[in-house]
Amino acid sequence: MSLYLFPAADDPGPSFAELLRRVRPEVPLPGAGAGGAPPAIEVRHATTIAALRYVDGVVMAGDRRATEGVSIAHRSIEKVFPADRYSAIAIAGAAGPAIEMVRLFQTQLEHYEKVEGAALSLEGKANQLSQMVRSHLPMAMQGLAVVPLFAGWDTRRQTGRIFTYDVTGGRYEETDFHATGSGGRDAKTTIKLGFHPDMTRDEAVELAVKALYEAADEDAATGGPDPLRGIYPLVATVDQRGFTPVEEREVAERFAAVLGRREAPGSLSGGDVE
Repeated sequence: MSLYLFPAADDPGPSFAELLRRVRPEVPLPGAGAGGAPPAIEVRHATTIAALRYVDGVVMAGDRRATEGVSIAHRSIEKVFPADRYSAIAIAGAAGPAIEMVRLFQTQLEHYEKVEGAALSLEGKANQLSQMVRSHLPMAMQGLAVVPLFAGWDTRRQTGRIFTYDVTGGRYEETDFHATGSGGRDAKTTIKLGFHPDMTRDEAVELAVKALYEAADEDAATGGPDPLRGIYPLVATVDQRGFTPVEEREVAERFAAVLGRREAPGSLSGGDVE
């Protein structure tokens, strides 16, 4: 493959999307050129994702179910991905365009670092994702909305941070936690009731798991733990060591602990008591 050279006045800079527009204009970018009426077919959707801070970083989690209308389209879809070494992205909404957006975002961050010789700041990464969500707006207007959740370790501030988006590309920073998707309200409420600012990594992982369990209990589109098939939510942490997936064995153990407390004598309506 030949190396593309540009005049100084026409240099696409560190933007991979702009580079692709210059050298391969026939290749459509996610969200480009969409218009017209909403699609007449059922589209596969990813559902519930959540993120919360703990003292040493952030936890991000997502259930594994994808739906097409009222049907279960996939039982083990992945919704939590590393964006780069120190950040993670989770997806809710139209699954196909969402996964395309994730891949383009990962490529953009890698391309920027190679061109500039340094990684973007965490806030810069959040802004890049905001631009991608905004460019996806024509497809969102057709009902193919993508609503990502972005979180990571800020190497400058030495703290975990969480960013949320709306379909227009609006970017908002959450102080401690957030959840979105069809079961997002129930997941967020569960986290709100159990969150405290001095949470350890283990406490945060278990609270994220519990939030997805409660969301699945109320929302048909959110998948709960499936021990028979060995399917559990994807959970990852991001701290000063970088992005680290939580092992499936640990996630299963956290679910077992949550269920054990719900079934213990003295519980009220199946809920936990202090």
